[in-house]
Amino acid sequence: MAYTNIKKSSDYFNTKLYTGNGGTQSITGVDFQPDLTWIKDRTVGFDHVLQDLVRGTTKIINSNQNYAEFTNADSITSFNSDGFTTGSYVATNQNTTPYVAWNWKANGAGVANTDGSISSTVSANTTSGFSILTRTGTGSNGTIGHGLGVAPKVIINKDLSSTAWWGVYHESLGNTNAIYLNTTNATDASVQYWNNTSPTSTVFSVGTNSISNASGKNYVSYCFAEKQGFSKFGSYTGNGSTDGTFVYTGFKPAFVINKIYSGTTSNWNIFDNKRDGFNDQNKQLYADLANTEASGGKIDLLSNGFKLRSSSSEVNGSGYGYIYMAFAEQPLVGDNPATAR
Repeated sequence: MAYTNIKKSSDYFNTKLYTGNGGTQSITGVDFQPDLTWIKDRTVGFDHVLQDLVRGTTKIINSNQNYAEFTNADSITSFNSDGFTTGSYVATNQNTTPYVAWNWKANGAGVANTDGSISSTVSANTTSGFSILTRTGTGSNGTIGHGLGVAPKVIINKDLSSTAWWGVYHESLGNTNAIYLNTTNATDASVQYWNNTSPTSTVFSVGTNSISNASGKNYVSYCFAEKQGFSKFGSYTGNGSTDGTFVYTGFKPAFVINKIYSGTTSNWNIFDNKRDGFNDQNKQLYADLANTEASGGKIDLLSNGFKLRSSSSEVNGSGYGYIYMAFAEQPLVGDNPATAR
């Protein structure tokens, strides 16, 4: 695991709640200029909206859809020093609608990277272990520079040019498997996704599968390396009980996304510390669905990890395997005190 001197997690990841006004609105209180913002309404059922500074403002992809990238001039129009500005697009700013925005800090609009055999444009934050990169596929086995200086454990990849599923690499699933962000599907095994090769400190590998490397197609990849006290990416086995599995992260989570990968199929579940903010009523959204927010009762966010509070196969089926990503509210390292809830 890579070490970090992050003392304030919200300098690099932060969840922001806001209410739409149906016009132009500047959303502040993020505490940094975000380079990736992921927005979901909470009560209506609009698609998820992901926008980043490397692709440019007004460019949208949807985690719950297989759509190609599209432009909406009334979505996020600028990334600002303390947040972002959105126009009147209903999925980001419908009047009186409550929204959640999850925000990550990379390193601005990106620079050319030639570490791999396939050139890329990379915005990398080596402190927090997060990078955004864009590239053009070749249709042949290749490598791509990610800029992190340590090997990423999670890579979330989308073909921007075509109607195509999202492909996710997760270290816990291995380098011959992909899982799809926009579906309930279990893992799919093929050496053609990541060329049967794990990421290194400089590059990750792609094969010939169209989800990761079709010739002439444009792609975006969000790469995450683990940083002690700030981020944790791993797996756990469910126990089928309301006194569920405890997952140690080494920090108090601000955000957890998990997905079953063995035994059955189910949704990607998103929890955070802002939408309800108390255990065990942390409300649930689904990365692969436009559905509105679901009631709590499934997870406790604790001072040093998270504990499942449901026997549902969605999050804690007996003997089923799950992957997760978690980001910190408060690091449990150095001189940062632990705070229990």
